[in-house]
Amino acid sequence: MAKPESKFNPRGAKPARPSAKPARTGRASRPAARPQGADKYRDRPADAAHEDEFVFGRHAVAEALKEGSNKTINKLFVQTGLNSDPIHELVQKAQKAKILVSTVPKTKLDLLTDGGNHQGVMVAMAPYAYATIDALFAHAAGAGHAPLFLILDNLEDPHNLGSIMRTADAVGVDGIIIPKHRAVGLTSTVAKISTGAIEHVPVARVTNLAATIKQLKDRGMWIYGTAMDGQDFRQWDASGSVALVIGNEGKGISPGVAKLMDATLTIPMVGHVQSLNASVAAGILMYQAFTVRGGH
Repeated sequence: MAKPESKFNPRGAKPARPSAKPARTGRASRPAARPQGADKYRDRPADAAHEDEFVFGRHAVAEALKEGSNKTINKLFVQTGLNSDPIHELVQKAQKAKILVSTVPKTKLDLLTDGGNHQGVMVAMAPYAYATIDALFAHAAGAGHAPLFLILDNLEDPHNLGSIMRTADAVGVDGIIIPKHRAVGLTSTVAKISTGAIEHVPVARVTNLAATIKQLKDRGMWIYGTAMDGQDFRQWDASGSVALVIGNEGKGISPGVAKLMDATLTIPMVGHVQSLNASVAAGILMYQAFTVRGGH
């Protein structure tokens, strides 16, 4: 829906939201300290599957083996006959972390990765756990700035989610929120495409996206979405406590979520194709936020 252009004054303060509630300052309440330890912002959901997830490719495996993530790794698989320095380094890290290393033929890796580009290495991990909303706020507090969240409305393509996570890590997004149903979750494909970002960007999975957005507003967040008739994204004031909503690849933002937007943004285009891939659009908008927020 159209919103007053004054909302987007890059240098001016955001106006108070018309409501019976007291005006918010644009700063969300934050927990006092950031959680510590290997699972600093991940809490396993009650319905988590017990089957292993496979993460493959040298870079993705190296990220998974970093200190803090090895508690979830059950086994490292290495292709028979590979003795390069990068492979040897991965094996040493696994052995130091007391992770079982298994040498297997290439055909088994091809089968387990469904023909993926495994580069001779793969790890079997417990399913990726999800963060809580409180943990996302704590992540921002630990970084010392107002939170910047990304809300993905029923994204279905794991490649899009992996690419978005990679950009989100690059620009310092404090957390991603996804719906529990009718959307892609954290899978081995997402982990592969994210090239390790899945280890650094906390993801919360919620039952009701609209209800969660209302809770974020109550905690001081301004919610922005995308729309063809929205404000030019280059005028977007992304300072303060902000959440950006990216819609489904084909349908865009669902009606129930769209009506909760404080304002909408559009990416001007002059070519013949008047739409962008979800991960590309998300990347453009995330970098605008990154620029406005002074590089954090």
